[in-house]
Amino acid sequence: MRKLFNLLFAACLCFSFCSAQEFQAKVTVNAQRVSTQVDKKIFNTLQTQLTNLLNNRKWTNDTYQPNEKIQCFFLLSIESTDDQNIYRGSLTVQAARPVYNSAYKSPLVNFQDADVNFKYVEYQPVEFNENRVQGNDPLAANLTAIFAYYANIILGMDYDSYSLKGGDAYFRKAQNIVNNSPEGRSISGWKVFDGLRNRYWLVNNVVDPKNNMLHDIFYGYYRNGLDNMYENEILAREQVLDVLNKLQDFNQQSPNTMILQFFMQSRSQELIGMFKKADPQSKSKALELLSKLDIANTAKYREELK
Repeated sequence: MRKLFNLLFAACLCFSFCSAQEFQAKVTVNAQRVSTQVDKKIFNTLQTQLTNLLNNRKWTNDTYQPNEKIQCFFLLSIESTDDQNIYRGSLTVQAARPVYNSAYKSPLVNFQDADVNFKYVEYQPVEFNENRVQGNDPLAANLTAIFAYYANIILGMDYDSYSLKGGDAYFRKAQNIVNNSPEGRSISGWKVFDGLRNRYWLVNNVVDPKNNMLHDIFYGYYRNGLDNMYENEILAREQVLDVLNKLQDFNQQSPNTMILQFFMQSRSQELIGMFKKADPQSKSKALELLSKLDIANTAKYREELK
C-alpha cells in the first residue's frame, strides 16, 4: 500500500526527502475580469507562489515517491476588486486518484468554492502555519487558509481511499483550519451560518461521528470497487453496488447533506462505465440507486443504463 514503505526505501531516504512532497499541483489564476488598471503580472506572481505552497510544503509525515504524488488542479478565478489589493472570486478544486492496473484516474475532489475573498500585495509571503491560521492580517491569510484547507481535504479523501479511516488526521487538520479560520466582515465560507454548502459543512459532514459510514463508503468505492475492476469485474461491481446502497441509507438518515453532492460530483460517466456492461439485474439496481442519489443526472443514467 502506498503509505507503507519497507527497508529498501530506508536505504534511499536521503533521495526520498528531496522529492517527498505530496502534491503535483497546477495552479491557474484567471484575472481576465479584473480592471485593466491592475497590473496583471501580479497574478502571475501569485500563481507561482500558490503553486510553490502546494508543491514544496510538506503536508504529511509520509514519504511519497514521484509517481505517488497526488495530481490536482486549482483554478482561482478573480471576479472583482473591492479595494486596492483586495480581491473577490471563486476557487475550483480538482484532484484524482489512479486506479490499480489501469491508466484511469478517478476523481477524489471536483468542487467549486464561491466564497474566496482575500488581500494580496505582490511578493508578500504566501505561507501557511497551522498554529497561526489567522496570521497577522486575516484577509491576507484567508487565501492560504483556503488552499491549506482543500489540500487537507484532498489528502483525507486520498488516504481514506487506501485504508479505512486513513484520512482522519487530515480531515481533522481541515477542521482545525475551520475552527481557527480568519475572521472579517468580508470573509465567508467558514461558519455554520454562511450557508449549507461551504467549508464548514463539508468537513463537519466527514468528521461527525454519526457519519462514520462515510469512511466505509470511500474505502469500499475505491479500494474494494475500482481497484478490483481489472482482476474481477463482477465482484468489483458488487462492491460498488454495496457502496451505493450504503450511500442511499446514509442519504435517508441524513438527507440533503453536502457530502453526498460532493462525492457524486462529476462521477456519472465513471459509474455509467462500470455498469453499462453489467448483467440486467445489477444494471437495474444501479439505475434505481443512482436515480435517487444523483438526481441531476437521472436522465443520463436512464438513457445509458436502459
